[in-house]
Amino acid sequence: MSRFLASRTVRVLTAAAAAAAGLAVSGTAHAAVEYGAHFHGHQFSGGNWGGYVSFGSFTTATASWTEPSVTCNSSNDLFAPWVGIDGDGSSTVEQTGVETDCSSGRPVYSAWYEMYPAAPVYYSVSVSAGDHITATVTRTATNTYRLDLSDTTKGWSKSTTKSLTSRHASAEAIIESPTDSYPSISGGVKFTGVKFNGTNLASTSPSGLNADDRGTYTWIPGAIGSDGQSFTISRH
Repeated sequence: MSRFLASRTVRVLTAAAAAAAGLAVSGTAHAAVEYGAHFHGHQFSGGNWGGYVSFGSFTTATASWTEPSVTCNSSNDLFAPWVGIDGDGSSTVEQTGVETDCSSGRPVYSAWYEMYPAAPVYYSVSVSAGDHITATVTRTATNTYRLDLSDTTKGWSKSTTKSLTSRHASAEAIIESPTDSYPSISGGVKFTGVKFNGTNLASTSPSGLNADDRGTYTWIPGAIGSDGQSFTISRH
């Protein structure tokens, strides 16, 4: 709680706005989404980030997961597993992952990266439930980052290099719902191969973050596996 930033950020993204800004938008149209409070909390139960974060000046963060099959409970459901640097204790996040958007009434999977506070950028690639995803963020210079995302099931990979003035405050493997409303995810989300600076997650003094599903359920990261690199976050 002591590291919780009091400020809250509201983000609004539409496909039209993204296109106007020259951003890469996936082939699937995205409805207007109002992004909810973007908490940056240390052991803060009730934010919209759930997973593990380690504090320090990390240069790499990587993790893999199998994209889960979800059931949309409402058109407001939106969630994304991702890997990033910064965000907890800082006002920037360099992150990449896969979003599941239920605004159409069914789950739509989209690969993306984000150099927050800039808007997310969507790749024109296909992602489906069951796909094996690997995400890596690398700080290649003081304020330059390479964001790598691959789908070994579909056989595609994307790499983007961007600059952003940032604090290098943390590294994390997270599930997030900017709307604070998660779809139903059978079995939760299992992250594997989680390493920061090439070091197993368990050896980087990680802290767990619980995410609140609009006060109905809490998403809680389980214990880190015996391999030091894996954990499952599930709804309780």
